[in-house]
Amino acid sequence: IIGTSSLRRGAQILSKYPNLEIKWIRGNIDTRLEKLQTEDYDAIILAAAGLRRMGWSDDIVTSYLDRDTLLPAIGQGALGIECRSDDEELLTLLSKVHNDEVAKCVTAERTFLAEMDGSCQVPIAGYATISDQKEIECTGLIMTPDGKERFEYTMNETDPVELGKKVSNKLKEQGAYEIIKRLNEQH
Repeated sequence: IIGTSSLRRGAQILSKYPNLEIKWIRGNIDTRLEKLQTEDYDAIILAAAGLRRMGWSDDIVTSYLDRDTLLPAIGQGALGIECRSDDEELLTLLSKVHNDEVAKCVTAERTFLAEMDGSCQVPIAGYATISDQKEIECTGLIMTPDGKERFEYTMNETDPVELGKKVSNKLKEQGAYEIIKRLNEQH
């Protein structure tokens, strides 16, 4: 029995390991770790970033799941800062921490999510990186919660918005949008 609080993680684990059982687990990290010890879980899946922030990753993590096993949530790992658009001094300071490549990747992922009408009710994942050729490579993934239906597509493009739209369109052509419609009707 594998514990997770994420529909996306659960669906991907079931797709790759259909013999496992997913059991939903809620609470903060301490609560989840306590449930791992006291309830009927063989393992739980937690975000590595959260464990690192707490300084616990070396004590708790037994393995890290790669992108082939578990594609991340849209924008996972990216930080955004919101500020007043007319505050030139603050904008100048923030420009020093802005990463254009990360911004392009997140834009591609978020465009894909928006075009698919994705929500928390749908196992949807996306991951974009900058290739050696300086193109953006974006993978989009839509699944059923039981992991039995899986639609995945990867492509490269220089324009992040166009890339997100193209990945979305390809997955819609494959029938992925039917999963989203079914799940949204249930909620």
